[in-house]
Amino acid sequence: MQRKHILAIALAAATMASIAVYAQKSTLAEIDSPQARTADLPPSAAQKRLSMRASDLNKSKAAAPAALRGPASAAVTVEDVGDVESFGRQVIYLGLTSAFVTLEETCPSPSPSPDQFCQPLNPAVGGLTAFSFEDMARIKLPGKSTHSLLCYWFSPLLTTSYSNPTGSRVTGLMRYTPTLTVKNPVLDDPALVDPSTGVPFGGQLLTSMTSSEIFQVPLEPGVAFTERTRDSTVCMAGLLSKRALIENYGLTEAQATEFFKNPTTVSLNVIGSARYVDFVGLTMGLRIVGDKR
Repeated sequence: MQRKHILAIALAAATMASIAVYAQKSTLAEIDSPQARTADLPPSAAQKRLSMRASDLNKSKAAAPAALRGPASAAVTVEDVGDVESFGRQVIYLGLTSAFVTLEETCPSPSPSPDQFCQPLNPAVGGLTAFSFEDMARIKLPGKSTHSLLCYWFSPLLTTSYSNPTGSRVTGLMRYTPTLTVKNPVLDDPALVDPSTGVPFGGQLLTSMTSSEIFQVPLEPGVAFTERTRDSTVCMAGLLSKRALIENYGLTEAQATEFFKNPTTVSLNVIGSARYVDFVGLTMGLRIVGDKR
């Protein structure tokens, strides 16, 4: 009986600790969120109810070989499959790029490579080092590369050397948030206004990715160690889709269709911050896929 009582106390303590960590991470995530809309989160049930059947679905099925048509059905709705525009279409690979970020005491000048970026560490003990890099790497797509969807595969490799030179217990921090800038001639129209800024797109839009990470590490006095993490994320609704252009960014159906007929450039950006670190190395691999026309 005593062992069961001790186990119950331990489980309760672990649960409370998990809740506390989750709450703390949620607060940090809100602070570090970029000012960018995202097309990657699937729409809510209410948003789905506003969508109609895809007008060209039957045409695409009739034109495609039977092996590529997907499940046999007369038509599908948003309620059925969530994404009717890409339903039954093949995935196509559209490009690969990468970029490298380091945080260190001193940075080489000039950079040894166009895809390498460095931020000097804040020399103050416990001082926050913030970093922000834009257009680090890019993929240039010809017009008509994809039918209705751009989706990312994002693979970061992070190496962090934490260090506490003080006589007190502290918390090491490393967090980063990648975003993507999408350029397309359709967005040059001055009548098109970016809902996130209230001004015309000016040829491009900024979209966030569901790929942010936050690491908080308790450090005892005098402790130093290096940690490596490897992760990968795959988009959900897509970094951009025909439906998102209409529902999130205010384009008409004709403009959204024209968008995918034009050349598109996707650029990788990142912002973040770190504290109580001696070195950070962040390698980011980005692949883009789409749906076959």
